[in-house]
Amino acid sequence: MIVLAIDTAGVDCAVAVYDGAAGRVLGSVSETIGRGHAERLMAMIDEALDKAGLTLSEMTRVAVTVGPGSFTGIRVGVAAARGLALALGVECVGVSTLSVLANLPAPGARRTVLAAMNAHRDEVYAQTFENGEPCDEARVLGLDVFLSEAAADNISVIGSASALLTDRAVQTLPDHFPIEIVAALGAKAKAQGKPKPLYLRGPDAKPQTGFAVSRA
Repeated sequence: MIVLAIDTAGVDCAVAVYDGAAGRVLGSVSETIGRGHAERLMAMIDEALDKAGLTLSEMTRVAVTVGPGSFTGIRVGVAAARGLALALGVECVGVSTLSVLANLPAPGARRTVLAAMNAHRDEVYAQTFENGEPCDEARVLGLDVFLSEAAADNISVIGSASALLTDRAVQTLPDHFPIEIVAALGAKAKAQGKPKPLYLRGPDAKPQTGFAVSRA
């Protein structure tokens, strides 16, 4: 299985071509851009394919991060991945960003991991994993609830929200989702139809009310 993996869920825009049988990345490109994923993504796909020495038609699966993360970035990645998979006639699978965090190398980490991203506004995106496999659903926790759950003796916290354990007001760094882990998880994921964005809360930007223009 040759996987085209895409991540636009956070501050990075990243693409990898991954050989599932060999368990290795054949070519990858990653840039921390913050915004502008739509403008860079297709060119980065071409770059990753060039590095791998393969063509788009040789991809047998497309994998994409579905969130939680940037509302706009997730939409860009999921739409591109689904469009490419449809054109190629191959499977498209979604990869949770929390599962990527849970599968980061963590020397000395306990068996149970709480993957946790600072969602700001005193909220945290969180999910519990054992040996990289989810134990529950991804959810939004209030900061006090998160701090209480993270205090359990058997929990190891990974992700940007881990900094909140020592200072609940700290300015945390953005989360990064290594494209090689996205690709590896995408290669072994079960196909479950078209992937959908994993939004745990609504977008920050909302339409204004009271300013609608009546239609003729």
